[in-house]
Amino acid sequence: MGLDRRSFFQMLGLTGLTLALGKDAKAAPSEEEAVSFKAVLYDSTRCVGCQSCEFACAETNGLPEPTDVPETGVVRQLDETRRTVINSYETSKGEVFVKQQCMHCNQPACAAACLTKAMFKNQEGPVTWRGNKCMGCRYCMVSCPFDIPKFEYHSANPKIVKCTMCVDRLAEGELPACVENCPAEALTFGTREELIKEARRRIHDDTDTYYDYIYGEHEAGGTSFLYLSPVSFNELGFNTKIQKSSYPELSKGFLYSVPSIFVLWPAMLLGLQQATKDNELKTENDD
Repeated sequence: MGLDRRSFFQMLGLTGLTLALGKDAKAAPSEEEAVSFKAVLYDSTRCVGCQSCEFACAETNGLPEPTDVPETGVVRQLDETRRTVINSYETSKGEVFVKQQCMHCNQPACAAACLTKAMFKNQEGPVTWRGNKCMGCRYCMVSCPFDIPKFEYHSANPKIVKCTMCVDRLAEGELPACVENCPAEALTFGTREELIKEARRRIHDDTDTYYDYIYGEHEAGGTSFLYLSPVSFNELGFNTKIQKSSYPELSKGFLYSVPSIFVLWPAMLLGLQQATKDNELKTENDD
């Protein structure tokens, strides 16, 4: 059902009331909720760089198959045509492969920056983009500390592209495509709490193999993609300077310390655009 001008301004009035009362539109997840998110543990000591995860991701999402291969010294980038990549790094323990994709933060900066809730943290854990709510501001791209969301600049109907943790497959009781198709068992799926325990067990049981750190356990307030490595994460191109607390916490109180119009203006423009579009369609149908 379309959004008419009256409905939009009613919604805008409710939003303004919420801001005036100082209520959070969406509460941050509690620690208990955060650990129960679905998550993926990536163990780089097991990865052989076969790219099975890349091919599975491409097939599942209708994307082009990768035509390049991991090459030491060359960092393959995520873009609008691929949601995950494997890169090769020469380290103090030899060649190590690393998978990259959306980290699915517990309290994602992209979702906090999105004024229309187009970028959304699902109850199960995946962070997904909802095109019907997007107004094209791309704040999600700017706000992401991991530089993940990509924009289809050359498309007539552009989308924000990123890993969704195969949220549709999860709804059917299936594993993410990358996890299901990893022949080396470098990827493990489960709850975040379970996977952190498993990661700690591996580190404890094999101190010679693992670097004593779980990347993603605390970065940016915690993420649903967790990493194990044989070497310091500095050697693998990871941003180790990312703050431990979530980025949305930096903006606590901001909404209530500035005039509401600055917060509501983008949503107002989106609503007017939608209302105008609906009126145009109605006029065309009447003709």
